[in-house]
Amino acid sequence: MRFTKTIVIAAVSSLALAACGGQQSSTRDQVKAVGSSTVYPFAKAAAEEFARTYAGQYKSPIIESTGTGGGMKLFCGGVGTEHPDMVNASRRMKASELETCKANGVNEVMEIEVGKDGIAVAESKEGPTFGLTTAQLYEAIAAEPYGKANTAKNWSDIDPSLPNEPILVYGPPATSGTRDALAELIMTEGCKTDSATAALKETDEERFEAICTGVRTDGAYVEQGENDNLIVQKLASNPEAIGIFGYSFLEENADKLRGLAINGVEPTYDNIASNTYPGARALYVYVKKQHLDAIPGLREYLSTWVSNWGKGGLFTSKGMIASTDEVQSANADVVTNMTLVDASKLK
Repeated sequence: MRFTKTIVIAAVSSLALAACGGQQSSTRDQVKAVGSSTVYPFAKAAAEEFARTYAGQYKSPIIESTGTGGGMKLFCGGVGTEHPDMVNASRRMKASELETCKANGVNEVMEIEVGKDGIAVAESKEGPTFGLTTAQLYEAIAAEPYGKANTAKNWSDIDPSLPNEPILVYGPPATSGTRDALAELIMTEGCKTDSATAALKETDEERFEAICTGVRTDGAYVEQGENDNLIVQKLASNPEAIGIFGYSFLEENADKLRGLAINGVEPTYDNIASNTYPGARALYVYVKKQHLDAIPGLREYLSTWVSNWGKGGLFTSKGMIASTDEVQSANADVVTNMTLVDASKLK
């Protein structure tokens, strides 16, 4: 394994290189992963399956729910056992994040798409039944819909056909990959239905981003941290509220929650798998290739993901949507060949 001078300096305090065979040992003897609250249940399931499969050989991986953005910062902090080996992400790594990684010596990053998910908009089964368009949801939660201050108090202020009930949306914080996906897949799409605002992207992209992705801070949109289960609890106790989180949490709580259709499309497994649902998105894990031979069990933990991401497998039983066979095969090859992320494909 080749190390640049930067990598060696970053790693020397925590990664001990053996004198022969290029093997590495370390002061941390278990895998550590951080990141997305949406991916967290699947990462935990993979860790539990790994622990069963390799009982007595390796310790169970440490999985922390920090949010995608927070996880990327930790992951890109450097090479060595004081830094995570993996980051779970509910959106793709940004080009700027990869640059931060490289600046800190994390020069070899593998990107693995592990499945799909959808940004579900849900309510209590005791609440009013209604659906929304991307434009209506944008107009309800944006701080400046189409560049004007948001004064809507009730859903009926957005459209008379919607319930005459206060707008109260529990959703993810700015550090969450779900929030990033909400901004990209739902809010921006709703924002662009206004031609004048859509045109702004070409003349003032910074202003366009602020108008299309900034959320209200007047109490209509309430951030609930990196714990999607807390949103579920809020909805169960407040039938007038709606919540935004990963589809898997909706599926797990189907006895008390129902999904709202977006643009007339319900958040279901088949609709997300086919990309018919507007909030469909890919889920990822990112891995430091530099840690593969240093952290006991890291390769085997990655193999556990590959072995369980098919339709009817461990992860789909917990709410993940399986990627197509072609995508699964391509990403299995990434793990086998230790292929690095293509920086040109990141935004």
